[in-house]
Amino acid sequence: MKTKIINQLKEIVDIDLISFHVPGHKLGKVYEKLGYLDIVKNIYKMDTTEISGTDNLHSPEGIIKESQDRAAQVFKSDKTYYLVNGSTCGIQSAIMGVCSPNDKIIVNRDCHQSVINACILGDIEPTYILPKINKETNILEGVDIKEVLETIDKNLDAKAILLTYPTYYGITYDLETICDYAHNRGMVVIVDEAHGSHLGLSTKLPRTALQQGADIVIQSAHKTLPSFTQSSMLHIKGDKVDCNKICSILRIIESSSPSYLLMASLDLAVDIYETKGEELMNDLLINIKDFEEKIKDNKLIDIYNEYDKTKIFISSKKLGITGYNLDTILRDKYNIQVELANYYGVLLICTIGNDRSDFKNMIDALNDISERYSLNKMINHIEYPMIIPEKVLNPREAFYKDKKNVKIYDSIGEVCGEYIIPYPPGISLLSPGEKISKEIIDYILLCNKKGMNISGIKDSNLEFIQIVKD
Repeated sequence: MKTKIINQLKEIVDIDLISFHVPGHKLGKVYEKLGYLDIVKNIYKMDTTEISGTDNLHSPEGIIKESQDRAAQVFKSDKTYYLVNGSTCGIQSAIMGVCSPNDKIIVNRDCHQSVINACILGDIEPTYILPKINKETNILEGVDIKEVLETIDKNLDAKAILLTYPTYYGITYDLETICDYAHNRGMVVIVDEAHGSHLGLSTKLPRTALQQGADIVIQSAHKTLPSFTQSSMLHIKGDKVDCNKICSILRIIESSSPSYLLMASLDLAVDIYETKGEELMNDLLINIKDFEEKIKDNKLIDIYNEYDKTKIFISSKKLGITGYNLDTILRDKYNIQVELANYYGVLLICTIGNDRSDFKNMIDALNDISERYSLNKMINHIEYPMIIPEKVLNPREAFYKDKKNVKIYDSIGEVCGEYIIPYPPGISLLSPGEKISKEIIDYILLCNKKGMNISGIKDSNLEFIQIVKD
């Protein structure tokens, strides 16, 4: 067959890839383990539309409403909405459902690009909080509580504050203190919990955003729970949010022909979460602890997973190779796919879909790599740009301005007309309307040569960049 996409996906299935990446069902392994195979095997027959008996996502009264109500009970929210356009549409509906045009919102600078896109769509003014960073690993470590509270006090006219919790790397912080402080100053708290839909499955994991007082929480169930890619949930708790306005925005930005396959997978993920989730999470945490103990014997490998144990960062610094090289070696030589690589190492996303054999294969691979590929030297240090660029125009103004292409080093000091986003995890180093600095240009060109992918910029060769005219 000349079906390029299908042929490649079939090849991945046939090689039985070992998955330490999303989605959380791990190539369907969890469905087979739990006896859901007959359902999943025939799920293509469930691809339907709004007909008698199937309800309507945008006006649910039957099966979708019942499933969402069950999800609200399971995740301990007052209201839960299924999302079929990913967490992106949930984040955007939350922001535009709380903020009107020209309103201000406080956000962590290491937010997902969908946050800035929401500000473009809704003509909303973002005020940024600088994240912390681990200079040994270039892992972004979330926000400093004191700085968050100071930013709130300096921006009391902000309608809301949006924070990422946990970070892509599983870092958490005292969200409850922030929620209480923001609420006392009349602000709504929105939390991008895209990578934390599993946190409620064990007291050994950090507390969920809802448990700590967030008003709106968006979760990518497909990332760390067993639903299909692009299926997510939006949870609302308390009386600070106008649910009708959120629904109105969702009707605008979410598909009017929602996928019943995605909704069915959310239904299935909620069922697994409620009936088998705690047991599966306990098994996963045991396997992770065993992995930690056994990898200690390898003096060339350091791992970081202090907060959310299911996110494991493996440093390749002592091996003398970059994380991009380690990523390639694991995939090409050992049939293991990690979630992402940065200059210093790789990130594993472990879910209830992983089993003991996955971790054994990873241990064997890392030990073999240490013997065969180690260069017996430390890789050079690369400094992550930690200065928030000067904002000349707000994102919407910059988006609609005329642009022109200039050579990338000629752009220094000019106003950026596009995004510069290392991907993954989709965090913007430069956004439309911000002044371009030499520090950021040097960083992206160096890291791109080392293997980093850059998204958002039209010239994938990084020779030219778009700037705002005049």
